Amino acid sequence: MKLHERSIVHLDLDAFFVSVECLKNSAFKGKPLIVGGRERGVVAACSYEARAFGVHSAMPMRTALHLCPHATVIKGDHEDYSNYSRQVTEVVAESVPLFEKASIDEFYTDLTGLDKFYNTHKFSKELKAKIYKETGLPVTYALASNKLVSKIATNEVKPDGQTAIPFGEEKSYLAPLAIEKMPMIGNKTATLLREMGIKTIRALSEIPPDLLSARLGRNGLELSKRANGIDDTPVVPYSEQKSISTQETFNNDTIDLTFLNREVARMTGKIGFELRQQNKLTGCVTVKLRYANFDTVTKQLSIPYTSSDHILLRTAKELFDKLYNRRIQARLVGIRFSDLVPGNYQISLFDDTQEMIQLYRAIDNIKKRFGAGALVRAGML
Repeated sequence: MKLHERSIVHLDLDAFFVSVECLKNSAFKGKPLIVGGRERGVVAACSYEARAFGVHSAMPMRTALHLCPHATVIKGDHEDYSNYSRQVTEVVAESVPLFEKASIDEFYTDLTGLDKFYNTHKFSKELKAKIYKETGLPVTYALASNKLVSKIATNEVKPDGQTAIPFGEEKSYLAPLAIEKMPMIGNKTATLLREMGIKTIRALSEIPPDLLSARLGRNGLELSKRANGIDDTPVVPYSEQKSISTQETFNNDTIDLTFLNREVARMTGKIGFELRQQNKLTGCVTVKLRYANFDTVTKQLSIPYTSSDHILLRTAKELFDKLYNRRIQARLVGIRFSDLVPGNYQISLFDDTQEMIQLYRAIDNIKKRFGAGALVRAGML
């Protein structure tokens, strides 16, 4: 199938966290399953069977169990999810020339140009089968001429589906869908549009861009383009080397462990905040230490994908303790987060309570308003 100049495939691992748990315990398959914390926790993921009762991610666990009291609730395992995500990444990386890892369970591949040599729909179907064969995880995909249409189409054929939208049919494909199907349209925007009488993407596409801009600001113009099936967003090549880092060379070399540990905590908290601001998760923490004699040593550790300060800080301190094993003054300490993937804090919340979630959000809101140094841990004072 010819898709003009671009052939973009969106791959989505169906109910990823639940699928991993079903692989580990086949008794869960086909039953209402909720992954997340108990009591005051939140739903991190749920099976399609649980979704039929109105359960969804980020919902308070008590509400979920009220809607679906017969569901099985399991704690979830960050490490298993991260390992499976990495396995799928390896399969995709060895199969396609260019791909973007959009989240822990979501990929875009750019097959542009391959249609001169292969049937790209068939190629995508074979990639789906290969992922299932090598990892056991079901995948839904959609092939289209841009990322927007491929993502929406993927959502429309879940679970375990596949489809292709030919070039030139993007607008007509989107037209009958409800506005809520469009990325960028959350509850607030959807309510505003429905108050304007706009219920479908077709209706949205017929509104003059100037009117949408007047009502929705800058997002109005972007929504107008998307409603017409237009999206020029490139597939951003995935690289394990992407990182966020910071380091500090001290004014005076020091052997003061209290000071050094405080600096490790400060720097970890600083780039942890940057990580969340960029809506990223890290899968690898590296600590660098330079002694006064300029000997430089580093240690790194692969971890389950996270952006949680308490996990990052614990990991950084463990690495620093292993590094600083000589009674020599330290000159420099550095912290680096690598193996970055897009994702939000929710992925790290299998064990956290609603209070913990709210605390992180409040802390980050204060830092955004008053600066990253506005709040520090008591141990850093």
